[in-house]
Amino acid sequence: MRQNTTRRFALAAALALAIGGVHAHDGKAHTGGIASAASKAVIADFDIVHTKITTEKNIATFHMAVSGKAGKTTPAATGKLAGSDVFSYVWPTTIDPYEVGFEKGAGILAMAVTAHPDFDDTPLYDENGDGKLDNDGDLWHSHWVVLQPNEACGPGALGVVDIPEGSKPRLPKTWPGFPILLDSPGWSPTLNAETVEVKVPFDDIGVVTAGSFDGVTAGLRVNASVHAPLLCVVDVFKVASGNLSLPGKPNK
Repeated sequence: MRQNTTRRFALAAALALAIGGVHAHDGKAHTGGIASAASKAVIADFDIVHTKITTEKNIATFHMAVSGKAGKTTPAATGKLAGSDVFSYVWPTTIDPYEVGFEKGAGILAMAVTAHPDFDDTPLYDENGDGKLDNDGDLWHSHWVVLQPNEACGPGALGVVDIPEGSKPRLPKTWPGFPILLDSPGWSPTLNAETVEVKVPFDDIGVVTAGSFDGVTAGLRVNASVHAPLLCVVDVFKVASGNLSLPGKPNK
């Protein structure tokens, strides 16, 4: 699958898209946001056709629709953290990372819905309800991640920002302990038919409505040496805008 779907951010080809209006997908209407043409070159689970963010009171809803069944495919388990894969539905935004607990200007703040069977990075939550907090990584769950270009991840690739040994940056209270700018706030995603959604509360919803966003489906990989860079974006399945220009506007 990776050979057929890999796209580097730097090499992502322009996709047909329209912003605003009403967009049809399999007879279902999607309004507003970013519409992307379906592509047979992308596995249907990750073939983005619609991305938007809407707000109501202090809640922002991150929405993505694909041409297949959302969440159907998860990574194959390897039995170890080193070199393991992460599949993700991602909303890169212009929101400053400070607004969710990181340092100001730390990088690109993105909401991500991820699954990875080889490790659990939501230590405060028991997603599968079995009384254990450390065995839920294979279930789809949400994160805030802070991304930056990192040549160590590959030409033009992004990585989750590493925390240098000995440094003590500002971190959210629900930071899971990994040495990267990752938060596990516990907002449960909903995957239903072709859609993925996450509802996220904000103290100041204005930081969302004043910003912009894009949509990405991607594969990430833990470094084989479990060392910086710890988590790299290695496969880009699809970018909603085609070029990661973050053209989407909330509520439009």
